[in-house]
Amino acid sequence: MGDLQKLFNPRTIAIIGATEKEGTFGRAVLENALSSGNRMVYPVNPNRKMVLGKPCWSDIGAVPGPVDMAIVATPAATIPPIVEACGRAGVEGIIIISAGFRETGEEGRRLEEEILRINRAYGTRIIGPNCLGIMRPAVNLNATFLRENPERGNIAFISDMGSFGRTLLDWGISAHIGFSMVVSLGSAIDVDFGDVIDFLGDDPHTKSIILYMEEVVGNVKRFVSAIRCFARSKPVILLKPPGLKEGDGAGLTHTGMMAGPEEVYDAVFRRLGVVRVREAQDLFNAASVLYSRNRPKGPRLAIAANANGIGVIAAKQLLRAGGTLANLSGQTLQAMDS
Repeated sequence: MGDLQKLFNPRTIAIIGATEKEGTFGRAVLENALSSGNRMVYPVNPNRKMVLGKPCWSDIGAVPGPVDMAIVATPAATIPPIVEACGRAGVEGIIIISAGFRETGEEGRRLEEEILRINRAYGTRIIGPNCLGIMRPAVNLNATFLRENPERGNIAFISDMGSFGRTLLDWGISAHIGFSMVVSLGSAIDVDFGDVIDFLGDDPHTKSIILYMEEVVGNVKRFVSAIRCFARSKPVILLKPPGLKEGDGAGLTHTGMMAGPEEVYDAVFRRLGVVRVREAQDLFNAASVLYSRNRPKGPRLAIAANANGIGVIAAKQLLRAGGTLANLSGQTLQAMDS
């Protein structure tokens, strides 16, 4: 499979399923692409001649030039032949935002298998299906259907669940937290966590990564290798909900995958230096801390409180989490009192 450079920083983008109809993914994605810097954008729709003032092409093969990225917003059943056409046209990468795949049952799973079978002949990199897409504020790229863009920053966020990714983005925008990249993997039939983390290891805009992982990891070897390299010098924070036990009533994730054994994940994350949090609020807090200051050099923390009880509670929580209370010098205490 090819690298991800053109998928994450495309010069040319085709929107398959582009339309002027308000409230549709096809329009939202096209508008975002048109506002994503000095890039060539090609609307593709066999039922349109013009879309939003741009010439519209009947199919990807008719586009007059090479295409780095194709964003597909058409019904699930149409995706396999579109992937075939993209492969023949030499498209470098595809984002499939359409839903209706394995999360819906056996027929959707069969469609995913058909996409992979077709793509073996071409090696086109695919994000999705059933995903939001990607954002890279540092290169002015919004390849999603979301209207608002986050501020530029140095935190990369990777998620396999679109709704949670949207929640974090909304929070980040309101809190003025900047992101270097936001990637929604969806079903991750091709590009997965390991691929993106490996790319981010060489990304000068990214200083830390936060992850939301609902599914089991597809390519464990690639994931472990990428995380190990990144976490040696930069922090990785992960939220992975505990897997549901049999009889809990919802054994399938939103993308149709079964949850894996928690003990295995915990052991792997500890060995790799990944910090696992248990609550969504903890992930938000971690993002805020990572964005607001430099990485700490050790576990020591000073606690300042306006009441003794609050300070004691905070100190106990710090010790339970493996931290250490800092011993402040007399000079420091005097400076704080002055």
